[in-house]
Amino acid sequence: NASTHACGVVITKDPVDTYVPLYVNDGNVVAEYTMTLLEQLGLLKMDFLGLRTLTVIEDCRKLVKQNRGIDVEFDQEMNDPEVYKLWQEGKTYGVFQFESAGMTAFMKELKPDCLEDLIAGVSLYRPGPMDQIPRYIKGKLSPGHNEYTHPALEPILNVTYGCMVYQEQVMQIVRDLAGYSLGRADLVRRAMGKKKLDVMAKEREIFIHGQIDEAGNIIVPGCIRNGIDETSANKIFDEMAEFAKYAFNKSHAAAYAVVSYRTAYLKAYYKEEFMAATLNSFLGNLDKIPVYIDECKNLNIEILRPDINESNTRFTVVNNKIRFGLGTIKNVGISAINAIVEEREKNGKFENFTSFCERIKDETVNKKCIESLIKAGAFDSLGKNRATLLASFEKIVDSINQSSRNAMENQVSMFDIISETEEVSETAKYVFTEMPEMEIKDLLALEKDMLGIYISGHPLDKFKKALEKQVSINSLQILEINDEIITYGESKKYKDSQNVKYAGIITKIKKKFTKNNTIMAFVTVEDLYGQTEIIVFDSVYTKSSHILVEDNVILIDGRISIREDEPIKIVASKITEFDENIEESTTKKVASQNVIKTLIIDITNFDEERKNRLRGAIKYFSGERANIKLAVRENGNIKPCGALLMNDKILDIFKEISGEENIELS
Repeated sequence: NASTHACGVVITKDPVDTYVPLYVNDGNVVAEYTMTLLEQLGLLKMDFLGLRTLTVIEDCRKLVKQNRGIDVEFDQEMNDPEVYKLWQEGKTYGVFQFESAGMTAFMKELKPDCLEDLIAGVSLYRPGPMDQIPRYIKGKLSPGHNEYTHPALEPILNVTYGCMVYQEQVMQIVRDLAGYSLGRADLVRRAMGKKKLDVMAKEREIFIHGQIDEAGNIIVPGCIRNGIDETSANKIFDEMAEFAKYAFNKSHAAAYAVVSYRTAYLKAYYKEEFMAATLNSFLGNLDKIPVYIDECKNLNIEILRPDINESNTRFTVVNNKIRFGLGTIKNVGISAINAIVEEREKNGKFENFTSFCERIKDETVNKKCIESLIKAGAFDSLGKNRATLLASFEKIVDSINQSSRNAMENQVSMFDIISETEEVSETAKYVFTEMPEMEIKDLLALEKDMLGIYISGHPLDKFKKALEKQVSINSLQILEINDEIITYGESKKYKDSQNVKYAGIITKIKKKFTKNNTIMAFVTVEDLYGQTEIIVFDSVYTKSSHILVEDNVILIDGRISIREDEPIKIVASKITEFDENIEESTTKKVASQNVIKTLIIDITNFDEERKNRLRGAIKYFSGERANIKLAVRENGNIKPCGALLMNDKILDIFKEISGEENIELS
């Protein structure tokens, strides 16, 4: 399979085809050799990452300059307490690399206050190094209690509280402890990272005992010559070999941390411009926009619908509020927007709807475009409601077009002979079919159709608290699972076929007959944050077909379906109409029964690492939805430890951490 690296670029002194054969893949000129073979040939291969976040930062700075007249200058020391407060309080949505729920929880516990913590956070929150997170947090919060395999490691690992985190640390250890050269240290790092066992076995001997040439000259002193005992040297090499599999390049993590700090800085001091720039970066991708709209609400930033006199192409900031852009509206092309903005800037704002129709030419802004603008609420500020405009606009546009044709043919209408001093009202000149405004649910449906999201509200807003109590997963969490799978190849919180409860409003239904001539359906269900596809097989469809109707709010019991290269879906096992009056979730009902169970965990023989893992699990699964008491037994003494949210899946997690023999449910 011929594939192209997303950001790999080969750089040569002379034309590339004098070194390697080339071919064309999707319009790109590509080297036919793999990156490892290119390196062996002595060619330079660089990775240039194009980050959406860099555009967000630049757009935000431009908006700040435009709105406030301020040239944003980031503090070079990157030690502003107001910025770090975002991480400490878990308000990092939109902050590069720190948006996921797991990373947010990690940072809230760590309480970072310097760039070094952010660099470590980027490096540790990955498979493998994640096991070091409790140790890093303990070192950060309790200085002076770090543990080192040998005192010689302290100058190298003190910055990460005794944890081996970075590739550079592995290189520095073999240099400082065994006397390796820089070049050789890099070869060891690479061998460990690539798991080259034969190279590592050879390097272990050199690391411990050193290397001499045939003449007896010392090439590498080795640990023993440098005063480090063989047992410690072996243990250190084992630790390096284990961590090097996952170790991160610190310079890369530092560059990411700088970008993260800058996004947090903008969010802390210019939140309106930052959120507008973030929303602009997702134009055309409606999966994430509802999530960031919700974050704007959390930040008390008002979101304004598109307005014919205020909106430009993209999201803008007006009086500390974010205004939707005209470019977000379906059927409104860039040429139409340019014509509207140009006319507005040249001759002033549009006084009323007919003023707009008269001043804008039909060839750029046609009836379909005007209809979409009406449905999106762009004319709401001009005095007529949407129902009236929808009932009237075609006749008004036709009338204006006819007047234009008459004028071109030198025909005179009754309006042409009215004295210039007389005022002609909008209603005198054009006839509107006055209609009562539509119901809020119909207005919201129009907004959703035109903008892809609801602005004036959401049909589920009134159910928000009830939803939170009855569901176990929402579309935002499903997006996070997707992100985890992209980053780690698996999800840490949710597994394939895990049982969940999901609720929302039906937006689309697609029915299909199977090979067995039974009917099934693919139902798109939207909650407050986005959409999820629900697969409904025949047995469930037969029982629930009467409620599978667009705009119905439903509750789904089902299981997550995680498949490679596919969006995550939920396979329904039961579907019911959502009842906002049923406030107890399954766990609440268990807790409300008179039988209160206690989970007792015997930690007598636990080492510190297992205790740390257990503490993390207890912290994660405790909270207001707890339904079972918790206690620990140590050397025969039982000590209460609060309460947990418990079900079969969570119990399996505690059994895996503690060992089934150490778990007692009474």
